[in-house]
Amino acid sequence: MEQFEGKIAVVTGGGTGMGRELVRQLVAEGCHVAMCDVSEANMRETVSLCGDAGVRITTHVCDVSDEAQVNAFRDAVMAEHDTQHINLLFNNAGIGGGGEFVTGSREEWERTFAVCWYGVYYGCRAFMPLLVASDAGHVVNTSSVNGFWATLGPGVSHTAYAAAKFAVKGFTEALVTDLRLNAPHVQASVVMPGHIGTSIALNSAGILGRNSSLELSAEEVAVARKRMVARGLPVGNEPDDHIRQMLHQQALDFRDKAPTTAGQAATIILDGVRAGRWRILVGADAEHLDRKVREYPEEAYEASFLEKVWGAGHLQPITRGSDAT
Repeated sequence: MEQFEGKIAVVTGGGTGMGRELVRQLVAEGCHVAMCDVSEANMRETVSLCGDAGVRITTHVCDVSDEAQVNAFRDAVMAEHDTQHINLLFNNAGIGGGGEFVTGSREEWERTFAVCWYGVYYGCRAFMPLLVASDAGHVVNTSSVNGFWATLGPGVSHTAYAAAKFAVKGFTEALVTDLRLNAPHVQASVVMPGHIGTSIALNSAGILGRNSSLELSAEEVAVARKRMVARGLPVGNEPDDHIRQMLHQQALDFRDKAPTTAGQAATIILDGVRAGRWRILVGADAEHLDRKVREYPEEAYEASFLEKVWGAGHLQPITRGSDAT
C-alpha cells in the first residue's frame, strides 16, 4: 500500500501521542479516518489539528480493553463511513502501569495488560473481516522495545506492560504467516518504538483511576519512594507531596524530552507500511537496543547491559535515576 489517498483507516488511541500524529498524517494524505479513544475532548483536539482536509474523520469513545465497546466501535465505523471494508487498522492504544507482580496491585496489573494486549486482540477480531473484505489491507500493531526487552533497567519492575508487548509482538509475527496463507492481500506489521515523546505516562494515571501522579495514595507513594531509594535517589526523607511532584515531573519529561517526537514516530510507521515491512523499529534507541539484546542475550537484565546502552547515549531519561512508571 504505497499511498493512502481514498483509503479508510481505523486508529485506536487517536486522542494523543502517536495515535494523534498517525491521524494527522493520514488525513493530510487524503485518507478517511475513524479514531477511538477514552477521551472525547482529546479526539476533538486531534480533529481540530487536522484542519479542513476534505476527508471524513469520525471520533468514537471506546475502551479497547472491553470487547463489547470495540465491537460497537466497529459497527459505528461501518455506519458512519458507509462501508463494508477498511484498508488500514492501527492498534495503537496503550497505557503503562502494573510494574510489580509480586507485591503490586493485581487490579492495576490486569488493567494494563488488558489495554495493551486485549486492546490489540479485540481490535483484530473486530476489524479483520473488514480488512479481508478490502482489495488491499494492512494491520499495524504497536508493541514496544519492551516487547523484546522486558525491563526499564534492573531497578524497576515492569511486568504487565512487558508481558503485553511481548504478546503483541509474538501475535503479529505469527499473523504474518496466517495472513499469507488465508488472506494474502492483507499484511501485518509490528511496531516497536523506543522512547517516544507521548503522554502515555500522564494518560495512564487517568486510565488507572486517578488524574495524575499528584493523586497517588500514601501507600503508592511509599512504594514509589522505595523504588527510587533502591535506584540511588536520596529521597528517603522527602515529604510525600515532593515524591508526587517528582513523579509528575518525570511524566512530563518523558513526553517533552524524548529523542523521537510522536510526529517523527508516525512518519516512520507510515513509511514502513508503504515499504511493506512487517517489522518497524522506531527511533535510534530502538534500533540500538534491538542489536544489543541480540548480541548479549544472557546479559540483557544485568546492570552491565544497561551501561552499554547508556554508553551509546540511549535511554538515560527513563532508566537512569528516574521512575517513569
